[in-house]
Amino acid sequence: MLGFMSKLAVLTSGGDAPGMNSALRAIAKTCAGRGTELVGVELGYEGLIDGAFRPLTERRGATLTTTVEVDRCGGWGGTVLGSARSERFRSAEGRAQAAERLAAEGVDGLLVIGGNGSLTGAQLLADEHGVAIVGLPASIDNDIGATGMAIGVDTALGTIIDACDRISDTASAHRRAFLVEVMGRDCGYLAMASAVAAGADAVLMREQGRDDAAVIDAVEQTIRRGFERGKRQVLIIKSEGVRLPCTKLVREVNARIEGDLVRATVLGHVVRGGRPSYQDRRIASRLGFQAVLAMERGRVGTMTAWRPTVKDAERTEDPTVGLVPLSRVIEETQRVLDGTSEVMRWRLQMMERIAGVLGV
Repeated sequence: MLGFMSKLAVLTSGGDAPGMNSALRAIAKTCAGRGTELVGVELGYEGLIDGAFRPLTERRGATLTTTVEVDRCGGWGGTVLGSARSERFRSAEGRAQAAERLAAEGVDGLLVIGGNGSLTGAQLLADEHGVAIVGLPASIDNDIGATGMAIGVDTALGTIIDACDRISDTASAHRRAFLVEVMGRDCGYLAMASAVAAGADAVLMREQGRDDAAVIDAVEQTIRRGFERGKRQVLIIKSEGVRLPCTKLVREVNARIEGDLVRATVLGHVVRGGRPSYQDRRIASRLGFQAVLAMERGRVGTMTAWRPTVKDAERTEDPTVGLVPLSRVIEETQRVLDGTSEVMRWRLQMMERIAGVLGV
């Protein structure tokens, strides 16, 4: 066990996710309450290489408190520390520089809030330089293995559903079919979950394994069936992992259906923004609290997981939060992306069962 740690650092890395600031606030409050100084690293691993540290706790007499910014930021979107991709950190030399910066700053351990790439970088830093690391999963795509939910997913889904509701209003007014593309990279979770919640007529995901021709056929058939039933609007949600561009898909389907009925909306980065939902603030805060405790107890080289999806997760005092080795997280993440994980197989099976309901 490491026991008391006098100083920790925290960074946010990769794509921003609503709730990152909630996690920062929880980590800072926990550190201050336990007498541990906390510094933030600006711009992720890029800032770490440059030594861009700033205090997130401060001394007021004999009391250690959080800074005013940290007190206020818990409900803000984005990340007050900023985030950036770092090509330099991909090299062994860059990671060595990062480790030297941590040592020079007198940091006992590093908390990393981010997605797959960020956690992979954390694992390398731990393996190569013995840095004490604890990760927190933050990705709107929900593509991180071993955790049932990542920070930012709930807010992103709320944004998508709100947009789909608004689009359905105008689609109904004009008797239109709308194709809505959502983020998610190679993971179709956002498309799948929002399709169910928004009452979409169909969902298109990379994991379904359809080629372009099959995607076009599925969209055409869904729209025809919808309007034949007398519907005034048809809603289809497409994951960005389906590489067929929306413009081409709409053009091909409109060529087959008389009336130029199909429109497309790409939500893009609007899905990442906005104030975090209650659920994301809750998840982020509890993961952050347990991350500090894990660091303090020497349970490093791990990630705090919300409702862990692997059976060998280590339990914590919080019945909903577990600890999973980073190496296991990275392994399971790859299985999520290639479709071999139990979680992904279950998701696809469920989508197949409700396909008739959605109209796929």
